[in-house]
Amino acid sequence: MSQFRVDSEVGKLRKVLVHRPDLSLRRLTPTNREELLFDDVLWVRKARGEHDKFTRHLEKRGVEVFYLDDLLTDVLKISEARVFVIDKTVTRLTVGASLVRDFRSYLLEMDARRLATMLIGGLGRQEIDDSLLKKHSLTLVTMDHADFVLPPLPNSIFTRDSSSWIFNGVTLNPMFYEARQLEVVHAAAIYNWHPMFADADFEFWYPDQDEQGRFVQEDWGRASLEGGDVMPIGNRTVLVGIGERTTAQMVERLAQSLFRHNAADRVIACVMTKDRAHMHLDTVFTMLDPQTVTLYPKVIDEMRAISLRPGSNGRPFHVTVEDGFLPAVADALGTEHLWIVETGGDAYQQEREQWDDGNNVVALEPGVVVAYERNTYTIAKMREAGIEVVTIEGFELGKGRGGGHCMTCPLERDPL
Repeated sequence: MSQFRVDSEVGKLRKVLVHRPDLSLRRLTPTNREELLFDDVLWVRKARGEHDKFTRHLEKRGVEVFYLDDLLTDVLKISEARVFVIDKTVTRLTVGASLVRDFRSYLLEMDARRLATMLIGGLGRQEIDDSLLKKHSLTLVTMDHADFVLPPLPNSIFTRDSSSWIFNGVTLNPMFYEARQLEVVHAAAIYNWHPMFADADFEFWYPDQDEQGRFVQEDWGRASLEGGDVMPIGNRTVLVGIGERTTAQMVERLAQSLFRHNAADRVIACVMTKDRAHMHLDTVFTMLDPQTVTLYPKVIDEMRAISLRPGSNGRPFHVTVEDGFLPAVADALGTEHLWIVETGGDAYQQEREQWDDGNNVVALEPGVVVAYERNTYTIAKMREAGIEVVTIEGFELGKGRGGGHCMTCPLERDPL
């Protein structure tokens, strides 16, 4: 039976999901980059080379690397999964009522590899056969030639965010921005239908499933969750950041599910300011080994920590306001002291290296991490602390505002 579970942030990494830069990033322009949540456009050929070197480092360390587009292609060969993805993607509110039936049929007939490419990379108005679709669709008639009928999903490169493996289960995350929400549909299809997961024993922490294994529809309301805010640090404890992308409502929803399944004893809500520079918890804090962490002090020093534990007397939670974030993490890990590696350099360089993901490193095993080579001050401090740092180029990848932690979704990781 295949094994998929993540028991820590720094135990030996066994399996990981990534996405190689592709068509979706070639669709980025100075005009649409802000809508698609990017600060700059990337030289995609260079970004692909950087990403390839990154994954080679993973493989050299014994990590089994899976690619999102490959898994999605496999899934789209399964009729039920193909219908699920297309029905979630093509609706009256996305393509207009007059186009739904014909456009769904158009996609259903498409080759699985090309369909996966289009679902992630986007489908432009100019790529659709006019004679087939235009004469009945107000939506198509009013579109400019370069508009997208299917939007590109360039943030798919950050596989950490759309789903989160927490101990022996996974969440399909309700993403904050519309530009990213279709990424979750792809993750849902993969975990529900891909043969690799079919014989695996794991839970869905969110959303719930009915007796037939179908996802229970739920109005997200004001609730959102993204994987960069989620860290199962071990000892049955999960850190969840509350900031720009993740809300307290969804932290409660996740905690309820984990406690109901007896999967965790404690969820620590880490309350940050809402800022693009530190959109997720992992942009200001990651673990390097069981007792060593790297952090950006300007944000961490102001962070509040609130622990949720299973409640009693009909109450869902027992809530504890902690004395501080770092003491709460140390207590959860069962250690009296954490070794701290702060973002390196003076105040100016610290801000630059945090922006360049100096704290967003991914551990391959205890004391071995991957970091962007440009963050020289922070890397020097990590090495002084006894951490082995594997450096990768990030001249183009770094423009996406995500480092090695963001670009990896662990599927299997050892406990501490």
